[in-house]
Amino acid sequence: MNCIIIEDQPPAQRILKKYIEDLGTLKLKATFSNAIQAMDFLKTEEIDLIFLDIHLPKISGIDFLKSLSNPPSIILTTAFSEYALESYEFNVVDYLLKPFSFQRFVKAISKMPTKNIGQVSEKLENSKKEIFIKSGYEHIKVIIDNIFYIKSDADYTEIFLADKKHLSSEPLRYWLENLDNNQFMRIHKSYIINTFKIEKVASNQVFLNEKMIIPIGRAFKESFAERFLK
Repeated sequence: MNCIIIEDQPPAQRILKKYIEDLGTLKLKATFSNAIQAMDFLKTEEIDLIFLDIHLPKISGIDFLKSLSNPPSIILTTAFSEYALESYEFNVVDYLLKPFSFQRFVKAISKMPTKNIGQVSEKLENSKKEIFIKSGYEHIKVIIDNIFYIKSDADYTEIFLADKKHLSSEPLRYWLENLDNNQFMRIHKSYIINTFKIEKVASNQVFLNEKMIIPIGRAFKESFAERFLK
């Protein structure tokens, strides 16, 4: 399937490009920072799917949708959930709320009416949902989505779930390399958090729940703010 990205934020563009490359069933034809550029492109190119941000300069994603008489399939990407109901009036394939994981991305693609849907569904089934934590002589299975945060303790790490924690012999670096960096983010020299668990941010602290309050390190404050506090 041929696709394009219409997204004005470079970090979001990079994430979509990586996911498209990792999936392997899509061919990215072009990336645009505003919808007006894409309009000219669509006059001459045949596209099967558009990844479309809603908040765009010059013309919004919704207004762009309204202007298309025979649009290709659309997957909306946005940080704002309040547009979900309106978007489905345009028969969009799916609505991805930022930040979204690779697994959620694949699930959206699997809704496409395409001959490739079998390949996409297979990738979804095989995407990593759990991980084995090496703790001493044991390997303990943990559901990835159940992890709240990971704390560094010298050469070891502590993996915190809702009601328990596991001590791992792997360093923090290992988790940075092996967990989805669109779901997990380092916000302090000693902490990685599951961004899907964030409830609020206040006073340079991230609240995952009432008891799990993680500090944002000075070196990580700018990257965290760019991703979540726009």
